[in-house]
Formats: sequence, structure tokens, C-alpha cells
Amino acid sequence: MTCIFIDDEEAARTILHQLSSNIKNLDVIEEFSNAIDAMKFLNKNEVDLILLDIHMPDFTGFDFIQTLKNPPRIILTTSDKNFAIEAFEYDCIVDYLVKPLSQSRFTKAIQKAETFNLESENSISTSSSNTGSTDKELFVNIDRRLIKIDIPTIKLVEAKGDYILLKTETKNYTVHSTLKKIVEKLPDDQFLKVHRSYVINTSKIIDIEDNSVLIDRDVIPVSRSNRPELMRRLNLL
Repeated sequence: MTCIFIDDEEAARTILHQLSSNIKNLDVIEEFSNAIDAMKFLNKNEVDLILLDIHMPDFTGFDFIQTLKNPPRIILTTSDKNFAIEAFEYDCIVDYLVKPLSQSRFTKAIQKAETFNLESENSISTSSSNTGSTDKELFVNIDRRLIKIDIPTIKLVEAKGDYILLKTETKNYTVHSTLKKIVEKLPDDQFLKVHRSYVINTSKIIDIEDNSVLIDRDVIPVSRSNRPELMRRLNLL
């Protein structure tokens, strides 16, 4: 598996080399101290895996990912624990390593990258037939069981690290997936992402006040950037 490092700290890149040298099937072909040089390299070369720092001058790790049309597998390496939730909004991110890195944790992340499938890594699937998706139900994988959920009964979805919490009219479900993935499965005319951590069923809104909405007993924050779209969808008198 070919790999590159992107980290502005030389000491951090040295540690990555040391850790990588103990993994036989990992081929480190280049390292970069900034995202710009890495982008130039990737315009002409393909790799299987990128070990990427989050905090770098000019470009953050997330800025860098957004420049990639077809990103490979990515493992984030950072001293900051606060971006784990945002990290798993990206389908290409395999793991989130917090510095200082240990050999055992690093090896586990590489093993995860080897089996990670960018096309099919998903814990949520939409029910379908020969005529296509019904858009009325989806199945979630919980404890190796596929459980059917009627989409109209979903009140809201909350991101919780590399899991999501699905709240329905009758029951709540914790699913290993991301907010981004479930947004792709839910009908656009019924569901709206109102915050980086929340998707809501707009038909379940009871009340709106300032920068929040009330759904059942849950007060959901609404980000400034998402508020105009929410207001546009409402049937205002």
C-alpha cells in the first residue's frame, strides 16, 4: 500500500517514518511539509493512503481534503482531539490518531486502511426493488441485524463521533455511520441539515426561536449558514 505523509513538523514526519518502517506492506513514497506541495504531487501521482495533519499553515487538513476530486484513504494525525466529529463527515477518512502516536495504535489504523472500501463502507442502506428505492424506508445495521426504519417516522439525526443517533417517533437507534452518509439516503424535500451535527425532519418542527428549533422535547441548534434555507422551506403566514 503506497503512502505519503503531510505534516508541517519535521519531528512528526520522522516519527511517522519510524512507525511505518515496522509495517512491511506499507510503502512510504514521499513526505511533505505543506499541503500545496502535496497537491502538486497528487496531480501527477496516485497513492493508496495519506497520513495527514490537521493544523498546518495556510491549509488545514480539511481544506486539503476538499481540494481532492477523488481522495484516497486518509488517516488524520493530530494533537487536537476536538475535530473527531467533523473528521467522520468525510467518507475517505479511515481513522483519527491523536499524537503522541503509539506503534500499536498506528498499526491498527493501517490495518483498518487496508480493509477500508471507499465505495461500500456504509452502515445504512436504502430499501430498493427492481423499480428503484421506495424512499419510505431504510435499513440500519445494528449488532449484525438489519432493522427497518420508516423514514417519515424519523424526527432527527445527531452526529456522535463516528456514530449517529437516529431518533424516531417510537425508538432511538445508534448506528456506526456519518451524518453525510445518511443525508444522502434521506429525501431532500423532507429532511434538512441545520447544523454540523444535526439533520432534522422539517415536518416535525414544533417551534422556532432565535437560532434553534424544537422537535418533540429536543432543542436543536440552527447554524447561521443553514437558517436561510430552513426559513425558505417553512410555510409562513
